[in-house]
Amino acid sequence: MTTASSSQVRQNYHQDSEAAINLQINLELYASHIYLSMSYYFDRDDVALKNFAKYFLHQSREERERAEKLMKLQNQRGGRIFLQHIQKPDHDDWERGLYAMACALHLEKCVNQSLMELPKLQVKSIKELGDHVTNLCKVGPWTGVGQVPLCPPAFQHISRYF
Repeated sequence: MTTASSSQVRQNYHQDSEAAINLQINLELYASHIYLSMSYYFDRDDVALKNFAKYFLHQSREERERAEKLMKLQNQRGGRIFLQHIQKPDHDDWERGLYAMACALHLEKCVNQSLMELPKLQVKSIKELGDHVTNLCKVGPWTGVGQVPLCPPAFQHISRYF
């Protein structure tokens, strides 16, 4: 693996956020791969469930497009994209429509859970930055040891409590 060069546009983009977006990209691509497998299973001449094939092909495209949007976001933020190997589906034979739909439901819940974790990462970063600002306001200009000449106006209401 080559070392990524530093970005000229990266600003306030924590490495944990970058890594989480990369994980999500890879999960979306994995889901797309699973749906593609399902689609072409149901398209086979011995299965011939065309509407299932069409539905799963549509799902595959949606997952891939979501991955592409995340890759675009990663580049816009100055992050680096690290694609992983896409794991082969556990099944090549999706048996019946009900079984495939149950697998798809489980897959969507996994993708959704992963998406729900992303804001938690951001909340952690916001809390960390807020704590830093609060601590800097505590040692504000009246003590002579503050790092800034005065607490930013947006945070003055915080400093009066300390």
